[in-house]
Amino acid sequence: MGIVAGLDSSSDSTRIVVCDADTGAVLRQGHAPHPLEPKAPDVDPQAWLLSLGEAATGGLLEGVEAIGVAAQQHGLVPLDPQGALVRPALVGNDKRAQVAAADLVEGLGGRSAWSEAVGAVPHSGLPLAKLRWLARSEPEHAQRVAMILQPHDWLVWQLLGRPARRTTDRGAASATGYWSARNGTYRPDLVELALGHQAVLPEVLGPAEAAGTTPEGLLISAGTGETMAAALGLGLGRGDAVVSLGASGSVMAVHHEALSDPDGAITSFADATGMHLPVVHTSNAVRALRGTAEMLGVKSLDELSALALTSTPGSSGLVLLPYLEGERTPNLPHTAGTLAGLRRESMKPEHLARAAFEGMLCSLADAMDVLRGRGVEVRRVFLLGAAAGLPAVQAIAPPLFGAQVVVPQPADYAALGAARQAAWALGVSRGTLSPSAPPAWQGAAAQVFEPGEELAVGQAVRQQYVATREQIHPGAFAG
Repeated sequence: MGIVAGLDSSSDSTRIVVCDADTGAVLRQGHAPHPLEPKAPDVDPQAWLLSLGEAATGGLLEGVEAIGVAAQQHGLVPLDPQGALVRPALVGNDKRAQVAAADLVEGLGGRSAWSEAVGAVPHSGLPLAKLRWLARSEPEHAQRVAMILQPHDWLVWQLLGRPARRTTDRGAASATGYWSARNGTYRPDLVELALGHQAVLPEVLGPAEAAGTTPEGLLISAGTGETMAAALGLGLGRGDAVVSLGASGSVMAVHHEALSDPDGAITSFADATGMHLPVVHTSNAVRALRGTAEMLGVKSLDELSALALTSTPGSSGLVLLPYLEGERTPNLPHTAGTLAGLRRESMKPEHLARAAFEGMLCSLADAMDVLRGRGVEVRRVFLLGAAAGLPAVQAIAPPLFGAQVVVPQPADYAALGAARQAAWALGVSRGTLSPSAPPAWQGAAAQVFEPGEELAVGQAVRQQYVATREQIHPGAFAG
């Protein structure tokens, strides 16, 4: 069918993959860092374009017929009536809007009201909270805001030559705090609640729609957020969940409908195919492993993993509740971690090492149970993050999760998902693909681990963890 490209403009760099539109085979790749400090809260979006241009040098895009754009989520690009920047963009890792987010939660009547309204409870990362921060901290800038875009929206608009029509997709829209994944509609009243006045919002395109065509004839697909693009690049479908192992953790699954949660534990994203991606977050994941390694004087997580595997399932009765920096699931923001089951025979380094891995994974299993409790099917679990490659994680996770575990080989999955979306839009425009299903590309290369005979042992470990959790925090976990 042709050649397509996908680009991922993350918080610190741009990655581009050029793929065969029929098979998804990667033909060429490009990468360039953003010319800015990654943690800077205020960013000139021109840096994203400069990085894109550098990543695409050397004829990388020669022969490409369509491009998909993925970009960092939760960024806010405020524009005036002429489309000029009101101020630098506010990016997702900006924590200044924490108080603003709390004000918004109270202003609408609590967490349950927000979950019902848009499927997400405001937090500092959401563009909606950034709008409230802008209104409170920079009122002169807030008054000039006439249009609101996210990074992916702005990049698509720039690639198309800044047309009068501005677009987004349902995936990126669901990460704003003012678009409902369940209803498929904006809530402009919430924008007004945050900003103090109305603003123009981009048109939400369907998964296979094109945002437009450049003057050179290059088709630009709808684009989406990084999370949604990565799900598309991994080839996720119903029955699949993704467990992300960063300093904090998350569990995301593909589901046929948006979920609202009265406790606000579930954030209801839309995906890039017409399905939904409910997500449950934990505050602590790999940070529990790193803390344990420091406590034991172990130099690396690889060494911690090897030490843990010299222990036995259940860690000789030692249980770690890894709530080191408060916790989101269960909602215990001011608690601390707990090490329970200390006996003379359990006070050995290998048992503490294994308890750290079991505690981290049991905590994520708690998050997964929140989704399963709402009818989300989980048959296969994709593990992402550097810690997914640790032998202790690969051994312990399948029986604890009670599902097949897949560890994909490292790849630019968000860029691949953007390229797959571009191939979809190109095929639909030519009448060779249906708008109801993306092209069938080969799935990610991966290692696969089965629960096997260890399933019963894993469930016993989980029961030990749950009993300890209920003893320390009775009734705190509602999943």
